[in-house]
Amino acid sequence: MSSIKISPSILSADFSKLGSEIQDLEKAKADLIHIDVMDGHFVPNITIGPEVIKKLRKYTSLPFDVHLMISPVDNFIKNFAEAGSDIITIHPEATNDLKNSIKKIKSFKKKVGISLNPETSLDKVLPVLNLIDLVLVMSVNPGFGGQKFIKDVLEKVKKLRNEIDKNKLNTQIEIDGGINFENAKIAIDAGVDILVSGTTIFKENGGNLEKNIQLLRTR
Repeated sequence: MSSIKISPSILSADFSKLGSEIQDLEKAKADLIHIDVMDGHFVPNITIGPEVIKKLRKYTSLPFDVHLMISPVDNFIKNFAEAGSDIITIHPEATNDLKNSIKKIKSFKKKVGISLNPETSLDKVLPVLNLIDLVLVMSVNPGFGGQKFIKDVLEKVKKLRNEIDKNKLNTQIEIDGGINFENAKIAIDAGVDILVSGTTIFKENGGNLEKNIQLLRTR
């Protein structure tokens, strides 16, 4: 398994200075920038759209790890791809044809992620595991930052890890939701490759980004 990557969620950043917050995350040795896109329909919150991502793109060369919590998702793939997303992650529930949505993302030369909510079965992703680059396991119910980690999803992570390794796939496992210094280790031990964290990175240790990213990476 590859070394652990950290994808800070800008949902916890200061939105009045997002550009400089992203530059600070790059200096603090983040591996990716996690961007949550919510539409107020698929999830009960609204965040940012492709125009904001396009404006933010000039502030960093780090990959934009964009999690689309929007429905119907196919209507927006092109916009987010052209805005500068590097990884586009979608939910099986947000499309009528998952394989077609995967194909559409790939047509823009972007990496593809599939996100599983805590109650979403692994069966939704197993048939397409060889077609995608990433599985995002949600360890909270999506929609808001700062929620409590749902430990039960680690069983899903373990099964995924086993399936990926057994079939010698390069698909990575990412986890998002309530990740902190305490549960980062059990997530890594379960087989996670990428940790998404917002509140812990931006708020702990007086907001020392580099220290917090390093602590998460080495739990």
